[in-house]
Amino acid sequence: MSTATTRSFPKGPPPLEIPGPVARVPTLDGLRDLTDIPDRRVVFRGVDWAFYEDLVDSIPERSNLHVDYDGRDVEIMAKGPQHEDFGRMVDWFIGIVAGESGIPLKGLGETTWKRPALSRGLESDQCYYLSPEKIAQYAQAKKRGAIEIDDCPDPDLAVEIDISRPEIDRAGIYAALRVAEVWRLDGDRIVIERLTPQGTYEVVEASGFLPVTAKDVRRWLLEEDTTDEWAWEQRLRAWVRRKRRKKPRGR
Repeated sequence: MSTATTRSFPKGPPPLEIPGPVARVPTLDGLRDLTDIPDRRVVFRGVDWAFYEDLVDSIPERSNLHVDYDGRDVEIMAKGPQHEDFGRMVDWFIGIVAGESGIPLKGLGETTWKRPALSRGLESDQCYYLSPEKIAQYAQAKKRGAIEIDDCPDPDLAVEIDISRPEIDRAGIYAALRVAEVWRLDGDRIVIERLTPQGTYEVVEASGFLPVTAKDVRRWLLEEDTTDEWAWEQRLRAWVRRKRRKKPRGR
């Protein structure tokens, strides 16, 4: 039984832009002062890879500060509670759909993908391996011991929660990383984008990895009642199972 209720998607604050050149990385206290408004994007313009790497390395593990670099500019943001909640719910959704559909999946959470060779770096709200080759490659790296980001292939699927509008070329970063599919939660829209052979993203109706459309994702994240999360999970699992039973043979 569906219990539909439209969930409001919050609107983020305007950005704070810091023009270059920026001589040094701010202290951690300075970064916290700059990012004291949740989901406000703070942009350092005209910085190099060394600035980005020093900035990322200065932030403690498990911090809610989110840092990205598109080869020219660095964007930093402190994720607010609603941002974190949407990230958790979409991760839950993807895990349930994959599990009930029998699709192999390895979740990578908010891994920071630093790629010096590309002069790009990015932290998704959620990201995943779905191709068997990448899952196997990750498993081999894990078997060798401590996992370094250099040992890991780039993700197949990434999720972006745009409570505030990105101020850097995030699509260009994903394209440089060859991430095949990106889901964006933007206002009351859910957008699924696929990487084209030309290295750009185009909006598509359905995921190429999971048996869901953008409308399905919107329904379960924004329209269905998530107040009782256990009940939401049971309804979602039942919906995926019904879809599987209705799938035509030979397809």
